[in-house]
Amino acid sequence: MIYTALFNRHKLIMQSIEYYLSTNDEIKNVLSVTDKETLVEKMKDRIINVLIMSFYEITHNDLDMIIALRMKYPKTAILVVAESLRDDIVIKTIKAGAKGFLTIDSEISCLTTAIYTIRGGHDYYSESITHILLQRYINTMSPNAQADSDDYNDDSQALSSRQIEILKLWGDGLTNQEIADKLFISVRTVETHKNHIMQKLNLKSSVDLMKFAIRNNIISI
Repeated sequence: MIYTALFNRHKLIMQSIEYYLSTNDEIKNVLSVTDKETLVEKMKDRIINVLIMSFYEITHNDLDMIIALRMKYPKTAILVVAESLRDDIVIKTIKAGAKGFLTIDSEISCLTTAIYTIRGGHDYYSESITHILLQRYINTMSPNAQADSDDYNDDSQALSSRQIEILKLWGDGLTNQEIADKLFISVRTVETHKNHIMQKLNLKSSVDLMKFAIRNNIISI
């Protein structure tokens, strides 16, 4: 069982998320609050695996709250849902301690996927957030960055030819279903290969995986 808590200043949105989570037998929401003080106070009496924090616009006070919660409850992973797509706010939110970030245009199914992923110890970002992080990473890369770092030295040799093929297709923007159709394999097989790649390379998120692929020239930019 995964235990969640909800923080949202708007009851209507919070109750909608509550209802959606209640349809999943493996997730139990144990706390829903609309103000910071109540959240901090009531979290101490509960086991909470994932805290879902929903904002319209993320302010500096919100960032401070995320930092404070991460320090006070380090075993609780924070998943942020927000409208803001400003690059600086996204980066600051992740640096503040958010393990996941969804934008409000994400599919509702992404919420449970994010919860499972975060509970499993990995980061989870919606597609638009992933694009922001990758663009920031690409913009800060120097032409000689590959030579300056040993972090990715020949690690691609640990991957099978099939895994590299799947990684290339994924880097080209194909979905799991499109990769499966192209290679005449099942979607589950594609997902299994991607999970094995992450495990082999000891990577925590799709952003890390994309960085690896770029640095090892598996995909081009």
